[in-house]
Formats: sequence, structure tokens, C-alpha cells
Amino acid sequence: MGYIAFMFDVLVFVYENYWRGDACPEPEQLGRKLIAHGFDAEEIRDALQWLDGLSLATNGVPLTKLPEDAGVVVGAHPSTAAALPQSPDSLRVYSTAEQDHLGADCLGFITFLEASQVLSGDMREIVIERAMAAPGSPVALDELKIIMLMVHWSTGTEPDALVLDELCDDRTGRIAH
Repeated sequence: MGYIAFMFDVLVFVYENYWRGDACPEPEQLGRKLIAHGFDAEEIRDALQWLDGLSLATNGVPLTKLPEDAGVVVGAHPSTAAALPQSPDSLRVYSTAEQDHLGADCLGFITFLEASQVLSGDMREIVIERAMAAPGSPVALDELKIIMLMVHWSTGTEPDALVLDELCDDRTGRIAH
């Protein structure tokens, strides 16, 4: 369990030191900087592989909503046609592997963010794909929050202030009302 946490420590370091994905140095240079900061070579390798997968997952993915008056072009080639937004009545069904790997806490948190309309369907799919690529089973809720921050970081989108507070909040000192 400790090793998994260390990979996430590397991701948090990258997030805190390079506010946007495009400000992050190339993997070779980043690896040298991480070694200089005392991270283990295996942790760095795994974090860089995970970041590479994140870059691939978010490359070219439009994460903006279409205007409501946007029409569908009939007969347009799929690569040039705009993707249709998720229907408000649609339902995401999680596979058994996703349920096992993400666990109830993470799935509940994802559902909460979707119901609050702060996590779009396309962003959700990237988060799930990257969570499935993360070590450990089930993924801890704190680790899912780091994954969500990294997805926002990679796409250059800033999460809503309340979402950012929720993703960065340490609940250990909270008192339930």
C-alpha cells in the first residue's frame, strides 16, 4: 500500500509545481527533477507512465459543451462532426471490473459530482480510464481526487472553486453537523 501512495505523491508534486500540463517539462527532464527531489526511480517510472497515459487520454478530447442551438450535420464524417453531448436521461453502467477497482466510495463521489453538474460525461470517462490505470484495488477516494485534479491539470481546465475545495479538502478535521 505504501508504494501506491508514493506514486500519488509524485503526481501531487507534479501538480503543485507545474500548474498546467503544458508547463510540465519533457518526461526525461521531469524524471531528473523528481530524482533530485528524492523520489524513488520506480515511483517516478510508474508516475511518468501514468502521466503519459493521461496525455494520450486527454489529447484532442473536446471538454466543452456544445451550444444548445448547435445542429447535427447529417452525413458528416465522424472525425469532423462535433460529438453530441450526453443526454440528461442517459445512464452510465459500470462494468464489474470498474466497480471492483473503483469501489463504492469512488463511484459514489463520481455520481455526486455528475449530479451536481460539475463533472461532464467526457471528463468522467477520462477520470474512470485513468483510475482504472492506477494501482491498488479499490482505488482510495483521496487517490481518485488526485486523479481528477490531474485530469483538469492535463486538459488545462480549472475546476470550479467549490469542486477544487472538495478535491483538496482534508476531511480529518471536519465535524459533521
